[in-house]
Amino acid sequence: MKRNWHTHRLFFAALCSAGLLAFSPLWGQTQAAFPAKAITMVVPFPPGGVADIVARPVAEAMARELGQPVVIENKPGAGGGIGMGVVAKAKPDGYTVLMALSSLSVIPEADALVGRPAMYAHTDLRPIARYTADPTVLAVRADAPWKTAKDFVDDARRRPKAINYGSSGNYGTMHVPMEILAQTSGISLTHVPFTGAGPTVLALLGGQIEAVSTGPATVLQHVKAGKIRVLGHWGVGKLESMPDVPSLKEQGFPAEYAQWSGLFVPSGTPESMVQRLRAAARMAAQDAKAREVIQNAGSPIQFLDSPDFEKYVQADIKRMSEVVRRMGKLE
Repeated sequence: MKRNWHTHRLFFAALCSAGLLAFSPLWGQTQAAFPAKAITMVVPFPPGGVADIVARPVAEAMARELGQPVVIENKPGAGGGIGMGVVAKAKPDGYTVLMALSSLSVIPEADALVGRPAMYAHTDLRPIARYTADPTVLAVRADAPWKTAKDFVDDARRRPKAINYGSSGNYGTMHVPMEILAQTSGISLTHVPFTGAGPTVLALLGGQIEAVSTGPATVLQHVKAGKIRVLGHWGVGKLESMPDVPSLKEQGFPAEYAQWSGLFVPSGTPESMVQRLRAAARMAAQDAKAREVIQNAGSPIQFLDSPDFEKYVQADIKRMSEVVRRMGKLE
């Protein structure tokens, strides 16, 4: 009886082993078949802003490369912090990615400054690819009384707090450059936060606010339509999309700021999936259709692959955290 049981056990083990061997190639293929379903690309701002303008053609190009849909999901609020926090806490399985702006660099420092729970930590997110890096522009309505940045600053000096400007939220990419200008020129402005660049520009066009600092892509169509005038930009040299617009530095105000856009995944995402996404992100930057859409919007592609982008982000975090500390806790 013992011999029969032993024989049966060995036979059963042999069958199991044979079964595992038979199915192991299929199992390996299943593991390697990433992505096997749609990927969600979180944009932490409403439609109409730079992140959304870049994300849509990039998502389409990545979908063509990956063979699965890449679906845009707008999650605005808190200067982008809400959507960034969602991705930071998402399951690191490769199916949730983030198209962030440079506000990503400053929000953890701002959270600490105002004493609120951190929406995410920089270590929660892994950089994959940078797509654009534009200086923001100082935009006003075409019927505004200011023709140059000097006109704007001189008026603000005469009337402290009288001029209001909009932004995508406290310490965000539209708020920080205006505060840099205020600090470097000795003026005081009134800040009116919105949920993103799209709603802010609509408020500018509607007369609810008087100025914005935003990426060229957000206002270029309105500039061409004669509805918005750009007084200067926070870069060095000339803007490709607005070559006639002088920098603030050229006009006597040493204010510099770059608004970048880039792709991230939750830290802990398996390396094989990271490399698959990285390859697709790189192909998207080379995709003719995606490049044309982003270029026509006013933001030429300035691609950085993952290792270089990670270095860039770390340097930006250090620089922008210092700016936030100078801004201090907001009232």
